[in-house]
Amino acid sequence: MKGADKSFGQIKKDQMGREGDLYSKLQAEYGEYGSLETFEADSAVRRNELLFKITTDIEDTRNALKQAEQLTERIRRRLNELEGMYRILTKK
Repeated sequence: MKGADKSFGQIKKDQMGREGDLYSKLQAEYGEYGSLETFEADSAVRRNELLFKITTDIEDTRNALKQAEQLTERIRRRLNELEGMYRILTKK
C-alpha cells in the first residue's frame, strides 16, 4: 500500500510540474494576463494541425491494415496449396 501511495504522490508531483511548466511557457509567451484572442487563435491553429496529423495517421494505419490483410490472404492461399500438394504426395 505504501508503494502505491508513493507512486500516486510521484504522479501528482510530476503532473504539477508539467502544469507549472505549461503555465510558465504561456506566461512567457503571452505576458502575465496575455491576449486571449492570440491564445485562442494559436490554440485553433494547433488544434487544426493536430487534427490533420491524426487524420493522416488514420489513413496510413488503414492502408497498412489493408496491406496486412492482403498479405495474410496470400499466405493463407499458399498454405492451402502446399497442404494440398502434401496430401497428394503422401497418398499411397
